[in-house]
Amino acid sequence: MRKRSISATLLLLALLLSSCSPRDFLTRRLAADLISTSSTFKTPQQFWLQTGIISNKDYLSPEYLVLQRHGWISATAARCPPQLVPPPCWDVLLTPSGVDTIRTLLMPEDAGKPAFNVPAARRELVEVVGIAKQGTIADVDFTWRWIPLNELGAALYSNQPRYKSTVGFRNYDDGWRVLQAAPRSAQTLDDALKNAEPAP
Repeated sequence: MRKRSISATLLLLALLLSSCSPRDFLTRRLAADLISTSSTFKTPQQFWLQTGIISNKDYLSPEYLVLQRHGWISATAARCPPQLVPPPCWDVLLTPSGVDTIRTLLMPEDAGKPAFNVPAARRELVEVVGIAKQGTIADVDFTWRWIPLNELGAALYSNQPRYKSTVGFRNYDDGWRVLQAAPRSAQTLDDALKNAEPAP
């Protein structure tokens, strides 16, 4: 009799567990997988590089200062066009080493353009810090960092700190998903990455 009771209990437990999906329980591992495989998180960081006449503000930006330090750009003082005031303005050119570094990163159709996007880094999830659930909604705190994709990315993102973000999740009939649109106060992954703060 006792064996039948144990067998029946085990059979019932097996049936219950088989009806559950691994996505039914929001664990740190599931949250990490859903965040790191989302298209928003996997989108590489593009660096917008402009040559020709640029404003003093752009020329003295941290990114352009890095390019100057590496000897990839040079500039001469130039007269400001009406849309770029106040002076001074700079006529920026790629140096020969800049051409060698950037050329392999360009799409063929961008080769002759004065402004173009260059892929520089990708995000890497460091860890899920915590999960706060309330019914079918959850907020997931996580840390991430930039990983350089090439020599330009290494120059721009080599000593980047870790960032802390919070993203909203919702439990649907097929399991937990990262929010793509923000209901109520929850934050989408895109907003979470834009509003990231340096992690302590």
